[in-house]
Amino acid sequence: MTAALAEKNSAPGRSARHSAPPPPSTRRPKRERAFDDVPRWQIYVPLGIYLLFTLIPFYWMFLFAVRPAGSTSLVPWPMTGEHFSKVWNERSFALFFQNSMIVGVCTLFATTLVALAGGYALARFNFKIKSAFMLALLCSQFIPGALMLVPLFEIFKNLQMINSLGSVVIAETVFQLPLSIILISGFIKNVPVSLEEAAWVDGCSRFRAFCAVVLPLLRPGLIAVGSFAFVHSWNHFLFALMFLSEQDKQTIPVGLNTLIGADSVDLGALAAGGVIAAVPVVIVFAFIQKWLITGFSAGAVKG
Repeated sequence: MTAALAEKNSAPGRSARHSAPPPPSTRRPKRERAFDDVPRWQIYVPLGIYLLFTLIPFYWMFLFAVRPAGSTSLVPWPMTGEHFSKVWNERSFALFFQNSMIVGVCTLFATTLVALAGGYALARFNFKIKSAFMLALLCSQFIPGALMLVPLFEIFKNLQMINSLGSVVIAETVFQLPLSIILISGFIKNVPVSLEEAAWVDGCSRFRAFCAVVLPLLRPGLIAVGSFAFVHSWNHFLFALMFLSEQDKQTIPVGLNTLIGADSVDLGALAAGGVIAAVPVVIVFAFIQKWLITGFSAGAVKG
């Protein structure tokens, strides 16, 4: 009887009915498109168009700067340096370059030091008006610098700082501080407090623990804040135009404006001055781009 039941259960029809897999579904599951599946032309074509619109103005400026006056060639050959010699020696661009470098370097150090102190206070201390202070820093970014020209001019006039590079440095530092403090504060929050506490246990003061433990870890953030302050003060035109009246105190953006006459414009000299103004900025970003991206991303994630 047992054998008969086993033979009945192992019949071909019954076995096929129970062991057959279910029919495949007609609907194919949706699969997210990976980056490797995207055709390369969809990536390179937009990037190429963007680079085209970005690099053509620079090439046009370089072309006017190095080709002889009166030439209409689209290829910078033969090349000449007469335009650079003219703006550097005859148009006082050597002095403008020096003044811009003084303003940029001083703004870099002043902004970095003050932002470091303010960012540490926001990151490590709790006080009643902390949220209101952060909100005020954020709201100050919506105030255009042109609205502050008249009160700043009156302040610097009373302080007898008109026609002084110090007035431009102070104005640039003040307008760079809100964003710099927020970035430094976010970067310090990424440093564990336990590292400072371990230094305190070893006998270090708060300032010494900060300098020995925290400060070395803030290098990307400090480079990002300092480079941003330098580039902004190097390119800024409004403060230098309003607070500096004598020619020997002017900066490069104001010097470029003097090359534009009422009746004519020396395109070769103007292009050469633009190349001179762009070289320091290009060098700065070429050497610190890695630290700049790391610093801005780290300072913006937390905080």
